[in-house]
Amino acid sequence: MWDFSISKTMGIMAKTMPFILLRMAVYFGITIAYIAATGAGAGIGFGVGQISEDPGSFTVWGGMIGFGIVSGIIYWLREYILYMVKAGHIAVMVKLIDQEPMPEGQSQVSYAQAEVKERFGQANVLFALDQIIKGIIKVITRLFGGVAFLLPIPGVSTNVGIFNSIVRMSLTYVDEIILGYSMRRGAVNPWVSSREGLVLYAQNGKRMIKNAVWLSVFVWIFSILIYIIMLAPAGALAFLMPGSVSGWGFVLAFVFAWAFKAAIMEPFAIAALMSVYFDAIEGQQPNPEWDAKLANASDKFRELAGKASDAVGGTAFQRS
Repeated sequence: MWDFSISKTMGIMAKTMPFILLRMAVYFGITIAYIAATGAGAGIGFGVGQISEDPGSFTVWGGMIGFGIVSGIIYWLREYILYMVKAGHIAVMVKLIDQEPMPEGQSQVSYAQAEVKERFGQANVLFALDQIIKGIIKVITRLFGGVAFLLPIPGVSTNVGIFNSIVRMSLTYVDEIILGYSMRRGAVNPWVSSREGLVLYAQNGKRMIKNAVWLSVFVWIFSILIYIIMLAPAGALAFLMPGSVSGWGFVLAFVFAWAFKAAIMEPFAIAALMSVYFDAIEGQQPNPEWDAKLANASDKFRELAGKASDAVGGTAFQRS
């Protein structure tokens, strides 16, 4: 079974309500933007299509263009969202998991923004670090010899492909756990602390991946339920759009489910997994053998290690 406490994690979520509301504003705002852009695009396409014999096809293309424009904007805003929303929320979670009081006279959001800026500097630095960590996490999973070793349960050996897909999905939040470790360490250089955090994660890889898989299953079950629930209202919105775009109901329901997952379920998974991680590494030091193993297996880890070594004059690790 899992090692995290659902009730304790829900308590952390409740205490970070300012960030939950911020996430809801951001992600449900994105949902509204998708609806507005898709509807506007469909309307323009329907109007233009009146000069042809098939206005429906213009309507569909107009909706696709509107949807694509918003998707492009979100793609370019991904660094900002990671920097201001996700990383900030993690900074507050770290405080609460360690049962440390928040600074007086300062809101959670303002504290988190200052903490993230101090630890990571510019948004592009945090984004680049995040992408490197994602690549290294995949290598760590492979080093454990596959899903049959990680999850020794009946049926795994005959359904390796399915279970490997679940494991890959479960890695979504691990990079944010490593960012949380950097903030907890109070690191002045994120490359050094991220290297340490990844080695510690690898030392406890089996336990961490087991819990990550459980959390991934929970997140996707709830997301699918939300998708099913939102099919009716999303279909109604699509029905109100001009022309024949009823099929967009499925797309809009997916966007609603994605917004719910990003605003509610993702911080739950991060808080739970971070609690397990902090408990697992308590009293441990990064193992040089695991450091060498990761360096041999991953180009990205060697890149990270190089940046970390440069930051501390060539030493392997920098301890507080």
